[in-house]
Amino acid sequence: MNWLGFFGFTALVAVIAWRGTRNHAVGATAEGYFLAGRSLGALFIAGSLMLTNLSTEHLIGLNGDAFQHTIAVTAWETTAALAMVLTALVFLPIYLRRGLTTIPEFLDQRFDSSTRVIMSALFLLSYAVAILPVVLLFGASGMESLFSVSDVLGISESQARWLLVWCIGGLGSLYAIFGGLRAIAISDTVNGVGFLLASLLIPVLALMAVGDGNPLDGLKTVYTEEKPKFDITGDEPGSFLPFGVLFTGMIVNQVFFWCVNQSILQRALGAKSLAAGQQGVLLAAMFKLLGPLVVVLPGVIAWHMFQGELQRSDYLQAYPMLVAEVLPPALAGLFAAVMVGAVLSTFNSVLNSAATLFSHGIWQPLFRRDATDRQRVSAGRWCSIVLALAAMVTAPRIDTSGSLYNYLQQINATFFGPMLAVILAALFTRRASALAAKTALVVGPVLFYLINFVYREPLQAVVQGWFGTTEPIHFLHWLAVVFGFTVILIAGVSAWRPDTRDHSVTAPAPVDMTPWRMARPASAVIVLATLATYILLAQ
Repeated sequence: MNWLGFFGFTALVAVIAWRGTRNHAVGATAEGYFLAGRSLGALFIAGSLMLTNLSTEHLIGLNGDAFQHTIAVTAWETTAALAMVLTALVFLPIYLRRGLTTIPEFLDQRFDSSTRVIMSALFLLSYAVAILPVVLLFGASGMESLFSVSDVLGISESQARWLLVWCIGGLGSLYAIFGGLRAIAISDTVNGVGFLLASLLIPVLALMAVGDGNPLDGLKTVYTEEKPKFDITGDEPGSFLPFGVLFTGMIVNQVFFWCVNQSILQRALGAKSLAAGQQGVLLAAMFKLLGPLVVVLPGVIAWHMFQGELQRSDYLQAYPMLVAEVLPPALAGLFAAVMVGAVLSTFNSVLNSAATLFSHGIWQPLFRRDATDRQRVSAGRWCSIVLALAAMVTAPRIDTSGSLYNYLQQINATFFGPMLAVILAALFTRRASALAAKTALVVGPVLFYLINFVYREPLQAVVQGWFGTTEPIHFLHWLAVVFGFTVILIAGVSAWRPDTRDHSVTAPAPVDMTPWRMARPASAVIVLATLATYILLAQ
């Protein structure tokens, strides 16, 4: 591997982030540290949103699923664009008008402080149990698969994973702990440009290899010979993502992830104006529509090139094999730096959001209501240190025999449905009560855990008997069921104990609330492009 390219790009990102924050007292105020002083422009928001979401689990996991099944898995990317339209037009104006630092803060305004504490704790639990350690392990495993770090350094694969986990986790922690959101957003944007260019290079080079130097001929060959793979509605037995879930749990998942998830929305909450926030979110949505070229198409190309050599059961090796086959050695170091940057982005962004949630949502309301800005920043930094160390210790010990991507999504789904139901009830109903919200936040995750983990097999057998099928019920269907149950639970408890208080906002918004004049036309283009993708690729 070209180590000069690796260290050169990594250092370049660090220098740009340092120069972008050196004149900003990021640790002097809580708003400066957690929300970049509400100074983020559209490009920084878009770049950070894109790279906070995309990482090696997408490159390797989703490309592997496209190798094993069809491009139907592109739904994780395309339907996200629709949810981001909702964020820009509906949710973000509400959040910015109220001057929120965290999403649970809104629950304090709407319900009470204990509801805010419970919601903050659920966010932190999902970050600590699933996202932080799994992202590190995915990053370390991905780097080992892509670049054989163990062979380069002359150590075992296990030792290489440990080393990579601690190196990536340590570097990501520095951005999150000392630089705050502004440093994260700047580094994400630079890494995002590199990630987009480098990851698009792989399918182009692969199609050139197939088409004898002409990528368009290569695409025509792959599409003609592997046409069943290009059925975006493909619903073959055992699919990781059956088409039916797009109309059930996928909606719940995407609306939660892109409209109310703290680790995503914190970039938009730091916008310098509503117009900048809408521009950034919608620009990121447009990039999302390009996502399949990066996280799905290479998997299909790998199937075309390696189907006689690589078995379906080895699908997670599809993308690493393709990279090894087509990437020039001179670019290996730069590509490695970009991949590390993608992992860093997700890790440090989630770490910064966890610090914000702990400081504002748990530590201050429970222990120090009169905390100063510096005390809140200090509490957040200590939370980041503890969670980062826990993730780095835990990550190499996670069982990798199953699908890590599937594990990550199922753990997230445990919390997503009930939390989304509570946020929607708080935003769009007047009579939803604090008691109903707290009941839903406790009962909902427990119910999903029992259904999907504890009693999964007997419930599967019962439901399969009802519908006369041998196919397992996908966890996203269960997510929709739990979401629906939670909505009914909130309605029932609120009818018994309704909330009759006035929740109107009288304080002025902290930023300019003039909408971007092109927000609706841009949103319409994104929606039409998403629908066109499904219409054109449906078989």
